[in-house]
Amino acid sequence: MRAVTFQEPGRVEVSEVAAPRLSGPDEAIVKVEACAVCGSDLHIYHGRVKIEPGFTIGHEFVGAVTEVGAGVTRVAVGDRVLGCFQTACGTCRQCLRGDYHRCERSRTFGHGAAMGDLQGSQAEQVLVPNADITLRRVPEGMDAATAIFAGDVMGTGYHAIASSGMRPGDTVAVLGLGPVGLCAVQAARAAGAAQVLAVDSVPERLTMAQSFGATALDLDGVDVKKAVRAATGGRGVDVAVDAVGDPRALELAISLARAAGEVVALGVYAERCELHMGLLWIKGLTMHTGLANVIAHVDPVLDMLSAGALDPSRLITHRMTLDDAPEAYALYDRREALKILLEP
Repeated sequence: MRAVTFQEPGRVEVSEVAAPRLSGPDEAIVKVEACAVCGSDLHIYHGRVKIEPGFTIGHEFVGAVTEVGAGVTRVAVGDRVLGCFQTACGTCRQCLRGDYHRCERSRTFGHGAAMGDLQGSQAEQVLVPNADITLRRVPEGMDAATAIFAGDVMGTGYHAIASSGMRPGDTVAVLGLGPVGLCAVQAARAAGAAQVLAVDSVPERLTMAQSFGATALDLDGVDVKKAVRAATGGRGVDVAVDAVGDPRALELAISLARAAGEVVALGVYAERCELHMGLLWIKGLTMHTGLANVIAHVDPVLDMLSAGALDPSRLITHRMTLDDAPEAYALYDRREALKILLEP
């Protein structure tokens, strides 16, 4: 079958690889209807996250179940499903606490041996372990461009707001308006934020954040700290979300948060990073970091997508074929696309 494989930093290619086969009772095989290129994939593309050459990448997908193991009970052959970006066993201590993102036996699609050796979803077919937990049926009538967000990007944006303890009436700043940041903007508005301040330097992304009900702050055009003080009566925001994964964004998030506020480091960090611990300490801030608990959130996110309370479909700026993957990655790397859907 055809699959998108990592070759070296800056180069992916579409390769012929072996089709997946069931090897355990908890597994399913899904024929992929649509997959997507994610910001996390760029970390692999740049060599920031190390994986083996020839490994199939990608971790977002919608498709139809073609085979299931004897122990799979929640999905069946023929079901149209979406996948979460990582698996969870459902039985370890962490899963029993609801911390599926920290499952002791978790595996992440398309991230190489270091993260579970699970081949990715930018392919014609994908093998799904722990299928009962990892897969969800797509609600009737929901298209792939909407459903695919529940298993990663919208689930991650939702997680940022849910984990922060944001209350209705709070003020939220979201730094970085890629797909995850824009989903965090939507999630904050849906959760009752009185004001969402959206920070970026890309005009199109700022405009889209405004269309979701946010106040746009252009990094290149305004003094963001001064604007936030003016918008909050000098207090700072209740919740500041770093959706970039860059120390400069994290430093700004810490400075924008009010005393005893919340900071969410939502972007991916793979290296050491310095932060102003004195400011964090003096202000008494609470910081939340790490992978999003998407499996715990996928059902309410799907409900909100079905109800129209969340609508990420406009974030899809390009639809391309699987064979176009090298071009898609180049487009994404140049920041000429917001979200790319690949269709086998």
